[in-house]
Amino acid sequence: MELGKIIAINLKELRTERNLTLGQLSKISGISKAMLSDIEKGGSNPTINTIWKIANGLNVPYTKLMEGIEKEATIIRKSETVAQNGETEHYRVYCYFRNTPVRNFELFYVELDANSSNASIGHSEKAQEYLYIIQGELVLHTETGDYTLNEGDSLTFDSSIGHTYINENHTLLTFICINYYPN
Repeated sequence: MELGKIIAINLKELRTERNLTLGQLSKISGISKAMLSDIEKGGSNPTINTIWKIANGLNVPYTKLMEGIEKEATIIRKSETVAQNGETEHYRVYCYFRNTPVRNFELFYVELDANSSNASIGHSEKAQEYLYIIQGELVLHTETGDYTLNEGDSLTFDSSIGHTYINENHTLLTFICINYYPN
């Protein structure tokens, strides 16, 4: 099933479970009522930050909006993943594992083009992010400091604060990102 349709189904289900109107969800998420309606009808492919805002408003993990039914053993091929873009085309995220009732993390493969950056709003309270650099150099700017990571380096940080991924080099940056949601 197409990602936009999956998000539409999950958004409507999560919103109605909480007895929220589109107007109420708009107020707590910061997303316009018209945009929420369009997403819920499957007429939109929302950006990463839009999904984060909705997830934060609903107080659920990011991938809860993209959740599908998984088998016991799942192989995910890169060719089967769908690129989600940041606010620009320079930042692409491929979700491999979504948060489920039995998995409290999400695993993403991320690409950031040369000489570009992507700002991410803070995730849910107590969320932690784990990064592993595959190729290139990442400068991570957070509200608490800046960190430079090279190939093979890892970092964990409190992702409930705003953070920006920066690639100051002339080559593609690739990394693994795990979002962890403690119980």
